Amino acid sequence: MVHTAQISNRAGRWRLYVALTGVPVSEWPEHDFGPTATAPTVADRSRALAALGFVFIDGAEWEWTEYRETHGDDTAPVRLLASIQVRSRNGGQP
Repeated sequence: MVHTAQISNRAGRWRLYVALTGVPVSEWPEHDFGPTATAPTVADRSRALAALGFVFIDGAEWEWTEYRETHGDDTAPVRLLASIQVRSRNGGQP
């Protein structure tokens, strides 16, 4: 089964999580990289996903999107969100 992993930054902390269909958000697997000035490297993200029991889908690449905290407000802070397709390391549900 394919899932979407995402990484985002809020208040200087990068957080990676895996969105699981039919599972409450509070139960999604996640990793907090802690406070850092730069985005975690692809290798760091890969290790974090592996620790959560996931691997990248073959050929998948991170796709970055920016969005405003307040929709339609050009003065609102811009946030970055990256997504990639992943699967459970053992091929089934995590």
